Amino acid sequence: MTTTDQITTAPSRAATPALSVRGLTKRYGQRTAVDHLDIEVPTGVVAGFVGPNGAGKTTTMAMLLGLVRPTDGSGTVLGEPIDHPDAYLHRVGALIESPAFYPALTGAENLRMFATVGGHPTEQIPALLAQVGLGDRGDDRYRSYSLGMKQRLGIAAALLGDPELLILDEPANGLDPQGVREMRSLIGDLAHGGRTVLVSSHDLSELEQVCDWLVLIDTGRSLYQGLTSELLGGVASGLAVVPERPADRWRLRELLFAAGHHVDERDDRLVVSLDATGGAAGRVDTGEIGTGGIGTGGIGAAEIAAAVNRIAFAAGIVLVELSPLRTTLEDRYLAMVQGGRR
Repeated sequence: MTTTDQITTAPSRAATPALSVRGLTKRYGQRTAVDHLDIEVPTGVVAGFVGPNGAGKTTTMAMLLGLVRPTDGSGTVLGEPIDHPDAYLHRVGALIESPAFYPALTGAENLRMFATVGGHPTEQIPALLAQVGLGDRGDDRYRSYSLGMKQRLGIAAALLGDPELLILDEPANGLDPQGVREMRSLIGDLAHGGRTVLVSSHDLSELEQVCDWLVLIDTGRSLYQGLTSELLGGVASGLAVVPERPADRWRLRELLFAAGHHVDERDDRLVVSLDATGGAAGRVDTGEIGTGGIGTGGIGAAEIAAAVNRIAFAAGIVLVELSPLRTTLEDRYLAMVQGGRR
């Protein structure tokens, strides 16, 4: 399967994208880190750059920032060609890997140094510290900062030039759950006034909550790019079925299996599959379920739910739950990866 066959693209929301690359490739000897990657990110979105460790996310971001020279491919960042990064880097802020600051200086002193070197006004530093949640810690030495505070200071440094495009590489990496939530909230607040935020992560659940645009890659190749809502909207992975009496669970499972449904148990629920049914009575194919639905034609979620309800009713089993299970970004990503590798 070619890269073109794998990629699914939703329409761009802006005439001039914040960034666009075609056939972007980076090889290190015999190893291909990025393989003919196609990306287009509209202006003004929070775009999630999704992929496991080693998928090529950091290498791609480094090429966009002019830190690594592509082996092949072309593209633009903020309308300027990527082979001339000097034409756009003053409009881009970035946090790639771990932020580098002087431990003996305070947070504010570090920012003043970066601002002076970059030719940015230092008057904005108190406001930037407040924006990233460090308003009362700017006079503390960097060495005393927690990991989350260091990441926040790195974002403040990336915002010094009031960039149109902000590129963040794994900003929540290593943070505790509270720090992850705070970082998610901060990223959501950064996209305002037309600013575009590109944030990479392998934590799909976090990106799902903050991003309205997604770029999914695997082994350096494109899998999907488009609106988060179009990838996840209306997609169900199964039906959760819970009988009123726990003692009826096993009997209901056997009845559903005999009727041709594939049934699993998760905690106190039975889960009737919508994409792989086939019990003792044979296989039942499911139809498409919402945007980007799964299945190969046949009956869909509503029909399967009705069939399950009829089977339970005929057996005198009262159901207290019969509801679709929402497909997560992780579910969709893994399905795309498995499909692309076959």
